[in-house]
Amino acid sequence: MARPFASQADTAERRVTFSRVSENAYAFTADGDPNTGVVVGDDSVMVVDAQATPRTAESVIEHVRSVTDKPIKYVVLSNYHALRALGATAFAPQHVISSEATRDLIVERGAQDFKSEAQRFPRLFKSMDTIPGLTWPTITFRDRMTIWLGKLQVDILHAGRGHTKGDTIVWLPEERTLFSGDLVEAGATPYAGDGHLKDWPRTLARLRELAPQALVPGRGDPLIGEDAVGQGIGDTEMFLADLYGAASASAEAGETLKQAYDKAMGLLQPRYGKWAIFEHVMPFDVSRAYDEAKGLDHPRIWTVERDREVWTALEADD
Repeated sequence: MARPFASQADTAERRVTFSRVSENAYAFTADGDPNTGVVVGDDSVMVVDAQATPRTAESVIEHVRSVTDKPIKYVVLSNYHALRALGATAFAPQHVISSEATRDLIVERGAQDFKSEAQRFPRLFKSMDTIPGLTWPTITFRDRMTIWLGKLQVDILHAGRGHTKGDTIVWLPEERTLFSGDLVEAGATPYAGDGHLKDWPRTLARLRELAPQALVPGRGDPLIGEDAVGQGIGDTEMFLADLYGAASASAEAGETLKQAYDKAMGLLQPRYGKWAIFEHVMPFDVSRAYDEAKGLDHPRIWTVERDREVWTALEADD
């Protein structure tokens, strides 16, 4: 019997944790749901990723107010996905910051992604009526920019393509603290449906070069200490290598997408099957990896209709 579509059967509420990861940095996490990072500066606050809806973002605000009453001045989008962007209005920020490439993706496919993700994750979008529309950046940058929260330096960088073509990281150089967005996951399965599988390892290498001592991943618990950070990046690298290796081998052999999916599941399930959202992402991950191996550099847009078609084709019993 085919599995329920994406995360539609996932109805259990998650336990929220708000933890301090370095002097000025905090992580809002929820057992494998999308994380939000918080940077508390001398005069204001920056939020990294805004949750799926303003209603969910209100929980982040409550936790921020437990540690500071400074104004939330900036929201940074690590990527364009609805799960990370559409709660932004709750923070009433002065500015929403993204890479130029992320804004391009919002223009090209933001509306389709909103509908697609709402279908995939109904629990996270149960307060969808609070979303006023797409989140549009007010400031964009090409490669890097620096924001000063008083005396606190916050570097915002487009480190390279990976999870999407516009991935943005936030780096506190004095505290060696990194907010990686979905470039790195911890105990959760990387989503590669809009990814660039061949570029992603090179982007992760740039993150390693920063030598973080604390890392807040896109999903999962914060990684504290050099060993934990290295393990988190390494686990993500290993998953991506196994995913692309399996899909590209099938593509080169002339096998169908369904054959590629079945083989990839056979290889990856024993190693990663217990990671959060594994069964949800695999049809989308293998589809994108197979496309890239076939030479399609720019990921195809996921629509509600395409989501269902791919899921039905790949999850069908042989």
